[in-house]
Amino acid sequence: MSLSIGSVAPLDHDYLRELRDLAHRVRPVWVSDHLCWTGVAGINTHDLLPLPLTEACLAHVAARVRVVQDVLGRPLILENPSTYLEFAASQMPEWEFLARLAEMTGCGLLLDVNNVYVSSVNHGFDPEAYIDAIPAERVVQIHLAGHTDRGTHLIDTHDHPVAAPVWRLYARAQARIGGAATLLEWDAHIPDYPDLLAELAKAKAARESNLPESEAISVTERKAVSTPVSYQLGYAAG
Repeated sequence: MSLSIGSVAPLDHDYLRELRDLAHRVRPVWVSDHLCWTGVAGINTHDLLPLPLTEACLAHVAARVRVVQDVLGRPLILENPSTYLEFAASQMPEWEFLARLAEMTGCGLLLDVNNVYVSSVNHGFDPEAYIDAIPAERVVQIHLAGHTDRGTHLIDTHDHPVAAPVWRLYARAQARIGGAATLLEWDAHIPDYPDLLAELAKAKAARESNLPESEAISVTERKAVSTPVSYQLGYAAG
């Protein structure tokens, strides 16, 4: 997320050159980042801040993506973030913004299904409409994770098993995309390794339309903050 692709601050070309050189050395399959901004005037919030989904912002981000891709010499892969507020000025849903951005720039998409669900609950949109509208040919990877339910909103904490509604969305996405690689994210309260592998194995079952239910997994409580936003909202353990 260090690109801060949606920021109005100038792109950090020193960072881009270092990222390009690193990619040349390690030859990753993809170089990815989030559709967000993370700071301005040299200050990094270390969180994924949402964009106003407007025509002007789309043109701004597209221009920056083209520059990044020119420097890197490869397509940039952008991931949909989880969001907790929206801009009144927005003119289109996030899935339209991403689809048009991919068409304008040739960038790829990393579809985080849990983020789709978290944002859908927080903002009241149809998550299935999101999955159905994403250009399947642009999706190179899918992410899964658990979230925390705070009653009035969900937080993308990466410290729970994948929820049953997320598995349903994942199966729907894979049916459209046709078997994209899957990454399970689990950053805090990590369970024992066999339980972690069992959770990941559910993805294969879901791809075959055998939808798993979310189950309780024994985890070790740690005084860890899963995301900066959880700390800012006062949900840090201890």
